[in-house]
Amino acid sequence: MQTTVKLYSLSYSNVKTYMVAALFIAGNIILPQLCHLIPQGGMILLPIYFFTLVAAYKYGWKAGLITAVLSPAVNSLCFGMPALALLPVILVKSSLLAAFAAFAASRFRKVSLLLLAAVVVAYQLAGGMAEWAITGSLDAALQDFRLGYPGMLLQIAGGYAVLRYMLKK
Repeated sequence: MQTTVKLYSLSYSNVKTYMVAALFIAGNIILPQLCHLIPQGGMILLPIYFFTLVAAYKYGWKAGLITAVLSPAVNSLCFGMPALALLPVILVKSSLLAAFAAFAASRFRKVSLLLLAAVVVAYQLAGGMAEWAITGSLDAALQDFRLGYPGMLLQIAGGYAVLRYMLKK
């Protein structure tokens, strides 16, 4: 199932870029707080990435990158999650997600479950390799695949639902 979507490529000089990013950053702050009420909710549901996917897919790489960088940084500074030691890996994965999502959206100009699945798998594979290089731990690099697959499925299905909803507005 696929849907053609009106996509934007907002520039850094456009105020709308920052307003859109601020909304998605807020979502990436609230959703992890809710998920952390569940034991290991962050590791299982991977909530810090959800609105980065939507921001980058709908509004382009610039809004996506702002969301990708500021969401984990603000969460870490305000709530201690992610822990500072994990922040570099999460920033890399989040930035990769923004890049892959924006690329897929601009290249294919549609939303589909298959495209979103490809984006999620691509950023997780590339991010996992980066995590392995940064931490030296293959076990840590594979953790999102071992524990976080519900979160990846949530990103695909939830991202699709949110993007389709946004099309109606």
